[in-house]
Amino acid sequence: MKNREIERKFLVKDLSFKQLATSHHEIWQGYLCRDPQRTIRVRIKENKAFLTIKSGNEVSHFEWEKEIDVADAKDLLQICLDGVIHKMRWIVPAEEKNLCWEVDEFLNHPENLILAEIELPSETAVFTKPNFVGEEVTGQAQYYNANMLIN
Repeated sequence: MKNREIERKFLVKDLSFKQLATSHHEIWQGYLCRDPQRTIRVRIKENKAFLTIKSGNEVSHFEWEKEIDVADAKDLLQICLDGVIHKMRWIVPAEEKNLCWEVDEFLNHPENLILAEIELPSETAVFTKPNFVGEEVTGQAQYYNANMLIN
């Protein structure tokens, strides 16, 4: 299916990912809708902004995303539900060619949460977990960004 995203999510054990990262990006994001069947997210990443709609199960889901004007995104962030997430995303190459880990360091989370996720070409794709990756939390609702909103 077009616009299908397959990803797995893990807790991060230590900060060694920072030495392995090839880049990092500051992100602000909020949710306009977070009903159990779908979410609508607005995100500002550096100097670009996006409106995203997601729907589906824990591992594989539909994702539609369009770039929008940054000024419009800033306005939309003002009306988001329950606050806005501020995070730093670190990009870490995976051992497998054409894959990478996205490590999100939640800067305004009270427990200094850090999560790593990897987007896969299929639900059965094999990948190697680096040393900084800990327990898998794919499908655990408390680790969905939409459920971690900080006021």
